Amino acid sequence: MFLAPAAAILGIALLYPIGYMIYASFLDWNPSQRIGEADWVGMRNYLKLLHDEAFWESTWVTIRFASIVVTLEMILGVGLAMLLDRNLRGMSILRTIFILPMMIAPIVVGLMWRYMYHPQVGIFNRTLKSLGFDPIPFLSESNWAFASVIISDVWQWTPFIFILSLAALQSLPKSAIEASRIDGASGWQQVLHIKLPLMLPVLIVTVLLRLIDAFKVLEVILVMTNGGPGLSTEVLALHISRTASEFRELGEAAAMSNVLLFLLMLLTICMFGYTKLQEKRSLHLRQAAKEEV
Repeated sequence: MFLAPAAAILGIALLYPIGYMIYASFLDWNPSQRIGEADWVGMRNYLKLLHDEAFWESTWVTIRFASIVVTLEMILGVGLAMLLDRNLRGMSILRTIFILPMMIAPIVVGLMWRYMYHPQVGIFNRTLKSLGFDPIPFLSESNWAFASVIISDVWQWTPFIFILSLAALQSLPKSAIEASRIDGASGWQQVLHIKLPLMLPVLIVTVLLRLIDAFKVLEVILVMTNGGPGLSTEVLALHISRTASEFRELGEAAAMSNVLLFLLMLLTICMFGYTKLQEKRSLHLRQAAKEEV
């Protein structure tokens, strides 16, 4: 009885929309119809995706984008946290400056980077011209456009990794670090064998959160490149949006959304499974250490 209100809110606010989307994926539905007027087509929308080259291309672009940005953000974010985990004058101001990009709306981030990448008036190409170099087609050539949206995402979301990594560092037991320092461990040895292993649970959750968010990225890429040139930057969320709004295929868009939901659920289960294995391993090592004592 105590759980009934929470269960009711969960069912209405969370499960009903998901069920609505799953039901819509089995319909031939367009925006001019109410959902009750749409024809039932069963698995046709899902079978159509198997032969949809644009869908698979956008899925591959999304996987590449998410894996690259999360890797770069983890390296930079954890590295910055290691560098700034010390008592220096003005460090609080520096930490505040680092997290400013994360507070900016994605639409504004997309517009800002789009203007900076502009071939004529953008600051990057103006600087190159002043130095005697040819301008770079940041947003009009496939490889450069893909690299450009990666840079903008890394710029905005590295502070997220930095904040969580710094919080994890500051919560580490000082006794373990002091003991390693007394035993003669160097700075790199402390990082590799003490700090990173103890930070691992937080880092795993951080990676999972960023991967989920990277798989759903839309606004920045929509404003910067609109998926172009060609399909080089058309991530899956943008392809789903176009299928629903431009091609008016709501049932097919719902099927794509369900595929994306399944991929993210599978990724989440794998990450949590790995976390559980790490917890069991650490518990086993602690028990073994107690037995030796």
